[in-house]
Amino acid sequence: MFSKILIANRGEIAVRVIRACKEMGISTVAVFSEADREALHVSLADESYCVGGALSKNSYLNMSAVISAATASKAEAIHPGYGFLSENAEFARLCAENGLVFIGPSAETIAKMGDKDMARKTMRDAGVPVIPGCDLIKDLSHARRAAETIGFPLLLKARSGGGGRGIRLVKAPEELESSYNAATAEAAAAFGDGAVYMEKYLFPVKHIEMQLLADSFGHVVCLGERDCSTQRKNQKLIEESPAVIIPEPVRKRMIEATVMAGAAVEYRGAGTIEYLYDKDGNFYFMEMNTRLQVEHPVTEMVTWIDLVKWQIRVAAGMELGFTQEEIEFKGHAIECRINAEDPYQSFRPSCGRIEMLHIPGGPWVRFDTAIYQGCAIPPFYDSMIGKLIVYAKTRDEAIRKMKAALCELIIEGIVHNASFLADMLSAEEFVNSTYTTDYLGAYL
Repeated sequence: MFSKILIANRGEIAVRVIRACKEMGISTVAVFSEADREALHVSLADESYCVGGALSKNSYLNMSAVISAATASKAEAIHPGYGFLSENAEFARLCAENGLVFIGPSAETIAKMGDKDMARKTMRDAGVPVIPGCDLIKDLSHARRAAETIGFPLLLKARSGGGGRGIRLVKAPEELESSYNAATAEAAAAFGDGAVYMEKYLFPVKHIEMQLLADSFGHVVCLGERDCSTQRKNQKLIEESPAVIIPEPVRKRMIEATVMAGAAVEYRGAGTIEYLYDKDGNFYFMEMNTRLQVEHPVTEMVTWIDLVKWQIRVAAGMELGFTQEEIEFKGHAIECRINAEDPYQSFRPSCGRIEMLHIPGGPWVRFDTAIYQGCAIPPFYDSMIGKLIVYAKTRDEAIRKMKAALCELIIEGIVHNASFLADMLSAEEFVNSTYTTDYLGAYL
């Protein structure tokens, strides 16, 4: 087992990893930007190093600075969290070249699954259902020919990156040229790669993701699903597990497909296969996230498996301590992302100092965060400041528990979205679990 791990991240996920390490008896090293000198993860870690200026590109994305901090602190491994460098194949290779263990899959796997066109081909060859579409588009003429075959509406999607960038919905042939130019330009600017491919636009659908965990001995297990269909501009707001609308036979097929997917790429560590699930009970591979997900706590709640600890154990060369047959799913968990933004003012970001903080309590209520009373919320990073997670025996009970927890949460000094999320939980589509990826837009 490792004796010291550097956490190449900030905010709640850095705190989450530090806590797991402390429970495992592992020393921790934090890195921070100049804007995060007073951040909670800095004070919780055993050591900390400033890696650059406030902007992410100068600090948390500064690979050489992060590697230097790991080398200086004599850390043996780096946990990347999510976002930032977590799905960067070059960073994973740099870790290996400098004698550091990257807590995640191999650089080769990250590169293969990060190329969404290659990922589609890999999953198709492995027998996993994929969305009807085509491979990389060569030019506008190729796009027009492919569109005739696929049919409208369709999606243009960037080969690289994520977060909804480089994606365009094309409803009719006359929209194709402008959408193609916009998607390729945005992808090139955001990811340095303007390549795009096409998929049939499936609508209405649920966004279902399956959590997998794999070791270096060829063992792959699936830890069930999460319903992540409450989204705004492709960004999730509420996640839950299980997805109660999915029939058990379909769930079993999705689990089998996920295990096949993990085996096909010789996966190691924690990862997520994302699917689209339609009204006819069909599911299709969308993409793979080769890292820990923001919403991993709901899976931990219903399986009682600590994903962060198992990430670390697998990276250290340990074998998984359980099989697919031994995994049990109990109860229901819901997560709400608490964002520093004003939903009633076009989701305008909010920053400032936390003047008062009260965190909800009670049985099976969890708040993963890095904020504390008196801390400053800087304007340089993602707006998420915490994740409120609840667990109960039934979904109805979990919804009531979450609404009560959101009402109890007090964060003064900034604007946040807790009351908006409580309203979402009362929406008819959410209550009856028929909500799809478009329902939040319709509600707004």
